[in-house]
Amino acid sequence: ITLGVLAVAVLIGLISLHGLRERVHRLGETGNSEEQARREVVEPPITTPSDTPSQASIFWAAAGASGHVEPTQVNLALAADSTMRAKQVLQTLIANAPSAAKRTIPSDTTLLAFYILPDGTAVADFSVSLSVETPSGILSEEMAVDSITQTLAANVKTLRRLKILIHGQQVETLAGHVDLTSYFDLTPAAPTGTSTAQLP
Repeated sequence: ITLGVLAVAVLIGLISLHGLRERVHRLGETGNSEEQARREVVEPPITTPSDTPSQASIFWAAAGASGHVEPTQVNLALAADSTMRAKQVLQTLIANAPSAAKRTIPSDTTLLAFYILPDGTAVADFSVSLSVETPSGILSEEMAVDSITQTLAANVKTLRRLKILIHGQQVETLAGHVDLTSYFDLTPAAPTGTSTAQLP
């Protein structure tokens, strides 16, 4: 009798656990769709008359806990103008991560401004979310910066280096570790383990 009761209790527990997992999964999907809808209202896609279908390399977190980024090939309509093209790929990097595990930039982050100086220096101004919501730690901060720099280097060939600002200001570090007072070289990354993704 005792074994029978225990077996029934275990069975009920397993059924409840399965139901809980399903509810959590549905809530996650709802949260993602709500975030996507919010972005479409607040930050509509950047388009220009010169947009042409292109395959962009967007650098998100590599599979596993490697602390590195890897390119994913994404079909996008990209502008001929370097400034607009840079904005388009950065917006994709922030808004369209294939999964939470591959996200390198906090989803609330907004690209406030982006411009290119005559010498090929790019200046990207992000909202404070990039600084306050990026997990503090050398690996997570390096992945955030690497995903930005390598995405720009792979898709906007005219850029030489990048300066990252937070809400229009120079800050010392991203979230306590990676130095933001200097410039980042924009050298195209060597192609490694490339995957593909289809945006919704």
